[in-house]
Amino acid sequence: MQKLEIGEQIETQVVAVSDTTIFLDLNSKSEGVLDRAEFSDENIPKEGDKIKVFFLGTQNGEARFTTKISGQNADKSMIENAFNSGIPVEGVVEKEIKGGYEIKIGTTRAFCPYSQMGGKRNSSLENSAEENFVGRHLVFKIQEYKNEGKNIVVSNRAILQEQRAQGILDLQARIAVGQSVTGKITALHDYGAFVDIGGFQALLPISEISYERVQDIESVLRVGQEITVQVIKADWNAERVSLSLKALQENPWNAAGAKYDEGTKVDGTISRVADFGVFVNLEPGIDGLVHVSELNQKQGTNLRKVFKVGEKMSVVVKSVDSQEKRISLALASSREQDFATAQYLSGNANSEDGETYNPFAALLKK
Repeated sequence: MQKLEIGEQIETQVVAVSDTTIFLDLNSKSEGVLDRAEFSDENIPKEGDKIKVFFLGTQNGEARFTTKISGQNADKSMIENAFNSGIPVEGVVEKEIKGGYEIKIGTTRAFCPYSQMGGKRNSSLENSAEENFVGRHLVFKIQEYKNEGKNIVVSNRAILQEQRAQGILDLQARIAVGQSVTGKITALHDYGAFVDIGGFQALLPISEISYERVQDIESVLRVGQEITVQVIKADWNAERVSLSLKALQENPWNAAGAKYDEGTKVDGTISRVADFGVFVNLEPGIDGLVHVSELNQKQGTNLRKVFKVGEKMSVVVKSVDSQEKRISLALASSREQDFATAQYLSGNANSEDGETYNPFAALLKK
């Protein structure tokens, strides 16, 4: 293995774990060592895991490594070395002071501005409460080291941004457009839901929830719900991923061409009224258009005053274009009118009272 410079970062493999030490593969006759105390019990790396570490130097013939400078390692010389080498340092947020926070790194005090504490706020998440940092053990990157360590400025945000960038790279390697993933809903908005997939907030637009029009997102989804979705778009540079729930559902348009032959009569419900016509919902996920020229209205009529969303409308299919997801409709007589007409044209010309059946008179009697 080539000679390492102090502060140099490498990725290596864990070869063994003891009660106090993690042994690292250096591709040489010797092994590197890492203090096990740097990890919490639930995050101890296992044999075979790959981890990124910083070279601290050689002591008693052993190559020593760290994931961060902390505790007894955090004397003034090590902090200066951490600054020069870009090694993260662990500190305790002692108190809030003017412009930021006072941080204690070992026995040394540093300053972290408000702007460098915590991650970038995510407006997609509904928890807007101010986070309390005082008393917490956090990892920082030293941004300034002046006056022999009397003036030290650190950033927690820089560490979080590096972790996020690495997380996105890891996610990019695991997730591709067209792939199905499972995530948990973290927030609901009028325009869609944010879903946590591997620590990344991806957007499920409201139009991609179902083939059926969703009016109230909270009626179909809830925060904390675990869902399986398909990745339909990924712009990793802009850190934007779009998801679809309906992509994993049966597309009703696949059978529309065979189901709605020309001349088929359907009783639907008005779903939307536009200046150029009325949209009629024939079944969940399928709307057709009755063009204004088919509505028997005078030119210039305000269609929104005549037709209301939710009203029933009997229509007849004129044409279907399944690829473009379009169905052209025309007004049709209602089933009640059809029944009256059929009865009039049948052999039962006389009613129960002996009078000749008149469909229009029958309708007026109701």
